[in-house]
Amino acid sequence: MSETATMTEDARLAAIAELLRKADATPGAAAPIALGEHIVEAARVPKRHREALLKLTPMELTCVRFLGWGRSNSDIAALLLISENTVRVHLSNVARKLELDGMRELAALAGMLFYSAD
Repeated sequence: MSETATMTEDARLAAIAELLRKADATPGAAAPIALGEHIVEAARVPKRHREALLKLTPMELTCVRFLGWGRSNSDIAALLLISENTVRVHLSNVARKLELDGMRELAALAGMLFYSAD
């Protein structure tokens, strides 16, 4: 990856982080939502996915959280002491339950939910 592409990617991530900070700090925003043991600012949770997100299993939510932090399937597997194939199955189930088009859409949603704005 070229230095220009890296700078562009860094600028894009900085802009996304700034948007997340603004959404999290919006006065009068709804109370945070508990997704299993994970607390997420309500502004980050798309309304069309709220009910389905609340029905995910704890392991599915944990896999999504690690995905949102930018972890690979093999990293997630090592952290959770499960196989990489099991991680793929959990993420596939999440994509199906949330009616997403695929892993890219799931990764984008996971990043929006769990990527730190700080």
